[in-house]
Amino acid sequence: MAEEFLMLMADFDDESQRIMSGWYEKLHAEGFVGKQTPNLPFHISLACFSLDKESEAVSEMNELAKNFKAVPVHISHIGLFAGGSVLYAAPDMNPADLLELRKSIKTEKYEQYSWTPHATILIDEPVIIQRAMPFFVESFQPFMGKITKLQLCAFWPTREIAMVNLEA
Repeated sequence: MAEEFLMLMADFDDESQRIMSGWYEKLHAEGFVGKQTPNLPFHISLACFSLDKESEAVSEMNELAKNFKAVPVHISHIGLFAGGSVLYAAPDMNPADLLELRKSIKTEKYEQYSWTPHATILIDEPVIIQRAMPFFVESFQPFMGKITKLQLCAFWPTREIAMVNLEA
């Protein structure tokens, strides 16, 4: 399978990763595995780039890291995307931080698409997601986390290109 696109992702801090991993582990213990990309840290996808923009995307990611410190995020709610195949946790919008980070991206490929900041917890068939939802609702508790890294990857298969820390 050939690579199709590049994705700039905002990775959560270690404590947020631990909390979100706990949610997934609870689902997994109940028999839900999902079809989400394995071995990626929990993150918020920020932007998508065409493959020919790799060097520009790396430069832009490094520039963002110079201009933004770690971004606080209040993971306050859960949701489903239309079609019901993606179960996620989502932050409150903070225009001074997360939204400004997103708006600062210049070379995005899919600018015409709306953006819903979220951290995917489980991807599967809608009937499976519907069965998983009560277990997620039971274990979900809002928390205050941080975006502490930016990461650029190519997809399918997953190829890590670059990562940069945001100052605390």
